[in-house]
Amino acid sequence: MLCAIVASLATVPLFSTDNIHTLPSPDGRIVATIDLNSGIRYSVSCDEKDLIKDTPISMTLTDGTVFGGDAREIRSNTRKISTTYKPYVYRKSEVKDECNELTMHFKKFDLVFRAYNDGVAYRFVSKVKGDTFVKSEQADWTFAKDWNIWVPYVVQHTESLESQYYNSFENTYAYHPISQFRDDRLAFLPVLVDADDGIKVCITESDLLNYPGMFLYKGGSGRLTSRFAPYPKDVEQGGHNRLQGEVKTRENYIAKYSEPEAFPWRCIIVSRKDSDLLSSDMVWRLGSPSKGDFSWVKPGKVAWDWWNDWNIEGVPFVSGINNDTYKYYIDFASDNDIEYVILDEGWSVNGEADLMKVVPEINLEELCSYAKEKGVGLILWAGYYALNKDIEGIFAHYSKMGIKGFKIDFMDRDDQQMLGFYTRCASIGAKYHLMVDFHGAFKPAGIHRTYPNVVNFEGVHGLEQMKWSETSVDQVTYDVTIPFIRQVAGPMDYTQGAMRNATRSNYRPVNNEPMSQGTRCRQLAEYVVFESPLNMMCDSPSQYMREMECTKFIAEIPTVWDETVPITGSVGQYVATARRKGRTWYIGALTNWDERDLTLDLKALGVSGAKMEIFCDGVNAGRIARDYRKGTADVPSDGKVTIHMAPGGGWVARIVKGIGK
Repeated sequence: MLCAIVASLATVPLFSTDNIHTLPSPDGRIVATIDLNSGIRYSVSCDEKDLIKDTPISMTLTDGTVFGGDAREIRSNTRKISTTYKPYVYRKSEVKDECNELTMHFKKFDLVFRAYNDGVAYRFVSKVKGDTFVKSEQADWTFAKDWNIWVPYVVQHTESLESQYYNSFENTYAYHPISQFRDDRLAFLPVLVDADDGIKVCITESDLLNYPGMFLYKGGSGRLTSRFAPYPKDVEQGGHNRLQGEVKTRENYIAKYSEPEAFPWRCIIVSRKDSDLLSSDMVWRLGSPSKGDFSWVKPGKVAWDWWNDWNIEGVPFVSGINNDTYKYYIDFASDNDIEYVILDEGWSVNGEADLMKVVPEINLEELCSYAKEKGVGLILWAGYYALNKDIEGIFAHYSKMGIKGFKIDFMDRDDQQMLGFYTRCASIGAKYHLMVDFHGAFKPAGIHRTYPNVVNFEGVHGLEQMKWSETSVDQVTYDVTIPFIRQVAGPMDYTQGAMRNATRSNYRPVNNEPMSQGTRCRQLAEYVVFESPLNMMCDSPSQYMREMECTKFIAEIPTVWDETVPITGSVGQYVATARRKGRTWYIGALTNWDERDLTLDLKALGVSGAKMEIFCDGVNAGRIARDYRKGTADVPSDGKVTIHMAPGGGWVARIVKGIGK
């Protein structure tokens, strides 16, 4: 249940002189300074080191009103927030929300700043009544130095910036000085800035429910500026199998409202060491709280068909999109306690964009009945355009049939119109007790708190890319980068679990029998390192049944957790995370293409003397990536465990707390 355990609204010390407000974090180490002397400008420091300096922010309406242009403050007030929440679906069972908040009241708007021990956030709140049109928002980021930045650029062949608002939100990271930000590309969030003394600054947003998502663009030396997709005017059906909405013309505004509106939070997440980013809660904290009972949401593993191209062996029928194949997947899921099977693209008639037209090879009523008997839930894939025709009718129809959720794909936009689609899917899905997995999507931005039935998002350069990516694509380095950047925003539909594994020199793209880059143990460890409440098992039942030792271990790993503890990590090099469910701890570690020894300090987990079940890279994993070794060991009394990982390798362990020799 989601509830507040403790709430404190005491006033906090605020330093104000000459129209300048200074708002410290509860521990005093992070400070936001808001200067109202010339418009609105803000700065952020950590441990008295400047991070963001003298940066203007504003919002302009189409009638000429500028929030921030006239910075004559009427009054301000502060409060201290100290609250603990219990999420329905998350990486921990309790989330502490502790910050100092400053609200500055102006004639037509409020501006709210919050200072946390792990960063700063701000938002505009409109007081304007009646029809309102937002022409633009100035959300700039002027960094104190020309630091390096990890940035995911939009993958787009055209040079037009406007065309880049239509994209899949998938790319690996470029790493270069802020001043070298490309002037022919937009970038999507989150991005990560590498400041001095090991400090990192992650930029993203939250409570994005009815407003376009933010892109970043080059704004000058040491400065980034925001870009937002204008509101669509003319949208035509097209794209992949005519399942996408292609914007042909746009309005002269980015958002429209008929009531006063609280706009999204702009998040500046600050970490003093890389591993702090592994458990950041800022995006979740700043999402609007959920309303209603979501205890019916049941995350879990999913036997997935598309990545393995419906390839199963040794059966008396032709495998593919048909009832015999899906019954086989259901049997496999049932036999291995896997909660769900997905019917990906192909179960509805191709090219029709009509989810009520099922291909003749599929009898959904029969499959739902069969799955129910076997204790397995079914999830359906849906293209955006087909679902948007009648979300209510489609969800009602398939919920009544027994379907448990939808994987929704090919949105590939984040303008305000598309955000309305996301919110309707979440709300109507909740009404019919359906889980939602937004594939073909932008990053999470708080809706997973508001609607806990939204259990997963893509917006990640996931394992599907290995079906077609050239050998120049370095997925292994990406894997040890995303936990510190993309995953800060929330869960990822990365879709790991490959049983065909390749070294750097052996990898090649094979669409119908794909492989992963890196070792077998890397795939296992990703179920711990990566957060994914609805977690795909991407390979075929045939492959998994040949590898039952690994399959059993994967199937037993939880997908939501009571506690998450960062162990160690360095962006782009290695990562190790511990997660607990009940009395059982899982520890997962990944390295880049460097062979690596790490000493993991597990003392804080309280497992000293307990026995570990371990999967580690085999001695030949550097040449044969599938080589692994399973074993057991005792956690030493000092809690320090030394591990070895092959190039592109991984390590994973299960420890039941309190169970020793």
